[in-house]
Amino acid sequence: MKTTRADPQPADFTDVRATNLAVVLRHLRANGPSSRAAIAASTGLNKATVSSLTGDLIRQRLLRESGLTSNRIGRPGTTLALDGSAYAAIGLQVSADRLTALAVDFAGDQLLLWHRAFDGEPATTGAGRAVSAIAALAQRAATRVRQQGRQVLGLTVAVPGLVADGGTVRLSPPLGWSDVDLRGLLSGSLRQPGLDVAVANHAGLAAVAELRYGGHQVELDLTYVSGAAGVEAGIMVDGRLLHGSRGFTGQIGRFALGTAGSPTLQDLAGVEPLVRRALPGFDPESLTDLAPAVEQVAVLARSGDPGALAALGDTGRHLGQGLALLANLVNPELIVLGDHYAALAEWLIPAAEAELTRNTLAPDAGGVRLTASSLGLHAAALGGAVSHLDRVDTGSLPAKR
Repeated sequence: MKTTRADPQPADFTDVRATNLAVVLRHLRANGPSSRAAIAASTGLNKATVSSLTGDLIRQRLLRESGLTSNRIGRPGTTLALDGSAYAAIGLQVSADRLTALAVDFAGDQLLLWHRAFDGEPATTGAGRAVSAIAALAQRAATRVRQQGRQVLGLTVAVPGLVADGGTVRLSPPLGWSDVDLRGLLSGSLRQPGLDVAVANHAGLAAVAELRYGGHQVELDLTYVSGAAGVEAGIMVDGRLLHGSRGFTGQIGRFALGTAGSPTLQDLAGVEPLVRRALPGFDPESLTDLAPAVEQVAVLARSGDPGALAALGDTGRHLGQGLALLANLVNPELIVLGDHYAALAEWLIPAAEAELTRNTLAPDAGGVRLTASSLGLHAAALGGAVSHLDRVDTGSLPAKR
């Protein structure tokens, strides 16, 4: 999945109209309902162009007229807003024991959020039970959205690990998958030729969601760090997801903190090692969903349990060392701790910030700030849906069906 620059500007080239449609849509998504005059004044487009563009977007059911403006001199103007009634997109998130499906309409309102138990036994290049379960949930979600009278813009599946450009999961240690053509298998199972199906890395999609919904729209250089399955990072640079030559970015859990053969960041700062240290007697083999164990760690930390606090401090220090490596490489404005890390952030962040500052070459850690995500455990599913809305926002309008 490749994303586009967050704020398209008026341009003078062959596809001027698509670019200017993007300017209008981005303005309304960022600023809320606006009059045509306000859009023209803010974007630099002339009023006649704005009138023509918004007319097209209303006919396409991407905008609607929502009332009259009152705070202006003279005749009131008609207010325009994003119209979510005609289109929606679906994100589906795969973890070792659970599938999550989430749909949002074009205005960004959530239409459904489903969780299903999942047997994540290794899939093969043939159609396995795992792929069948993913396809079944995707089919049900798409059917529900269509029953609401909306056109499905696309479906993106979030998977931890290495996902190639064509949608093949090259390696996913948490799922036990290797060279699984997930996009191809899903496209064949769904039998919906017009449905845009994509597969992308979990952390990268979560970063896309964080940029849009996390309240960080000003910070276009943002990194989302996930601890849900190992340690992965989704890196946004200038509002675009850092993709790499084949899409294999963000595997920071493989950083070795020391000489060759030393433990990796995942070994020292992963969520499962943290739970092992904080909860003596914890058996990870009996519990694939770490959320209850993470909540138990948080309960102990709030009560002042010395073992839990020591484990959290140790994890925070190692995590901060890994984040310093990341900061020295890409210098983000903001690093966001997601999913299970977010649930424990009040204890992880102080130690992580100290190490981040101590181990970053630039003064004041290069201006990097560290915070916790508010998007919960389904951020990657949200990002999967958002990736299709982003395409429309850049002027690639849906084909009429």
